[in-house]
Amino acid sequence: MAAEQPSALPTARTCPYAPRQEHVRLREEQPVSRVTLPTGTQAWAVTRHEDVRALLADPRFSSDRSRPGFPMLEEKRKESASVLPRMLVGMDPPEHGPARRAVLGEFTVKRMNALGPRIQEIVDEHVDAMLAGPRPTDLVRALSLPVPSLVICELLGVPYDDHEFFQSRSASIVSHTAPPEEQRRALVDLAVYLEDLLRAKEARPGDDLLSRQILRRREERGSVDRRALTGLAFLLLSAGHETTANMISLSVLQLSRAPEAREALRRDPGGTPHAVEELLRYFTIAEQAVGRVAAEDVELGGQRIRAGEGVLVLSHTANRDPRAFPDPDAFDAARGARHHLAFGYGAHQCLGQNLARMELRIVIDTLLRRMPGLEPAVPADELPFKDDAVVYGIHEFPVTW
Repeated sequence: MAAEQPSALPTARTCPYAPRQEHVRLREEQPVSRVTLPTGTQAWAVTRHEDVRALLADPRFSSDRSRPGFPMLEEKRKESASVLPRMLVGMDPPEHGPARRAVLGEFTVKRMNALGPRIQEIVDEHVDAMLAGPRPTDLVRALSLPVPSLVICELLGVPYDDHEFFQSRSASIVSHTAPPEEQRRALVDLAVYLEDLLRAKEARPGDDLLSRQILRRREERGSVDRRALTGLAFLLLSAGHETTANMISLSVLQLSRAPEAREALRRDPGGTPHAVEELLRYFTIAEQAVGRVAAEDVELGGQRIRAGEGVLVLSHTANRDPRAFPDPDAFDAARGARHHLAFGYGAHQCLGQNLARMELRIVIDTLLRRMPGLEPAVPADELPFKDDAVVYGIHEFPVTW
């Protein structure tokens, strides 16, 4: 055991830009250590970059959330996990590989590049509306949320007119403060909505990801497992707008704090892909979204983790590990280090990472070109940061120009 008395694991960021100090202490003193979760249960916390990569690449650690010992930060998550069908993020081999390969082709670099012109159109339309509207305006409502929402809706074939419905339900699902019954209701509402959508697509397939999945499964298997496809649709729809929306807002905020970097990117957009990687590393917004449970005894970072013990990955802390990133707490827009863990690592690395990168690059380049004077309308310490949600971000972000 790393310590006789496990440390309590804090869950709220005390600073919008830095890891929690207790997590940093664990990384430097006990990088694989026993902690007490907010539920009162114990698990292992892994905080060093090298150990996290080893863990996420090791098939002896299970992603199955129904498995005894899987670490949950909130008691209500246990019940919520039982409402939805099994999703890719909760599958193990041999089930996971074929399920992931069935959809992986939808997110290749080539296919994402083909989406680039349409994403540019969507961004320009929303920037046009901002320039024609009042100042200040809320960047979250004006740009950060609608752009990835529109993109993922078009990709999946989800009617954008329903975006208020699924965005409100998604917000309840990832909230730390939503009551259990509200969260369960949101999960059921979204699952029913997606099942009905898939039923309609089975009758009349379109030119979209979900329709192609229906046709492929019908051809390969003779039938469509609608519940399994509902789980895929839920994962892609929820993850496809919530994470990127938060990264857009945080990226605009951070570049306002780094005027030299912002000006360099405005002069040379060729540097934006490097800046995007650094922004992803710097914020690591889904810090505690990755958990595992040992399927057998495993040695990791000098500690013996026994079968049935839960393990929580502290990705933000690992992405500030000085062994992996020189001067890790500094924001270096030219760093371009793609070995960060913002998209995870190993077999479960984020499916939509190419799409997220493209959306962030197009938004940043467009704002720097068309709204070079864009600035926060209030001091950063007055912004309502999302300390109350699984995915970090900003609830409202007044900006002016």
